[in-house]
Amino acid sequence: MSHIVVKDLSKTFYLSERTSGLWGSVRGLFDRKTKAVQALKGISFSVEPGELVGYIGPNGAGKSTTIKILSGILVPSGGTCLIGGRTPWKDRIQHVGRIGVVFGQRTQLWWDLPVIESFELLRDIYRVPESVYRSTCAEMIELLNLESLLNTPVRQLSLGQRMRCDFAAAMLHRPDILFLDEPTIGLDAVSKLSVRKFIKSLNQGHQVTTILTTHDMDDIEALCDRVIIIGNGEILCDGSLAKLRSQVSSRRYLKIDLKTDQFQFETPGVSVLNQEGHTITLAFDPLQISAATLIQKITERYEVEDLFVENPPIEEIVAELYRGAR
Repeated sequence: MSHIVVKDLSKTFYLSERTSGLWGSVRGLFDRKTKAVQALKGISFSVEPGELVGYIGPNGAGKSTTIKILSGILVPSGGTCLIGGRTPWKDRIQHVGRIGVVFGQRTQLWWDLPVIESFELLRDIYRVPESVYRSTCAEMIELLNLESLLNTPVRQLSLGQRMRCDFAAAMLHRPDILFLDEPTIGLDAVSKLSVRKFIKSLNQGHQVTTILTTHDMDDIEALCDRVIIIGNGEILCDGSLAKLRSQVSSRRYLKIDLKTDQFQFETPGVSVLNQEGHTITLAFDPLQISAATLIQKITERYEVEDLFVENPPIEEIVAELYRGAR
């Protein structure tokens, strides 16, 4: 049975509008106009227990709106959503006891309290048994290397330190579902690697069903086997990274280092993308010419020092899908 089932979910916001200037302000008091904005337009998907799904899209696509509905923060305008058999906005108390949420730009910790006191308050809020809390807290402290931060007020933590503490806070009541909204935004490379390692360990070691929204495609490639792409409030693609690439383009790249900088090569299905000295990058369509055939043709004409074949960066694929949606 699917852990998360979303069917025809829609959400419309009504925004107030007024003209600029003093007269516009006065007129707005008596004749306020509103504009309907459809954030979600009947999206549907399901997530199986233990899956780690990337949920990506451009700014304003509807990612955060979806996460807030799944978390029970927002009530949708239409459609249904069942998470572990619960409707998030109707069964809020039971629901929040089974989910963890981490927002990259917000914290659930108390700003002026030491980290450990925030953990204690969350234990009381979620009514976590003392033995369970002690065990889980010790595990999170070890996994996230928090020992030296426990007695530091949250406002004195760096962004990376605070994010690690927020992850621990989200897991203190041992949720079986985790919603992550831009968890690595603003983090340095070392902190990102630490967060990715923690997310993967939770998903694989504890079978925590996870939905991850992010603009960092390195996060997606490092963590997610499945990706859902949303644009303009609609699902554009749902499947593996391989399916995503094949849906947009079959193009691949061949990067070669030659012993000469004189390079002339014309073959159907192949184009020169870039040349920097002895290094040439070719784009080719494997449906027209295989990588093996292309490499053979080049090595017959030129002396090659090194070469490798790669797929287009995931950023290019996603950007192309976004352009198509617009």
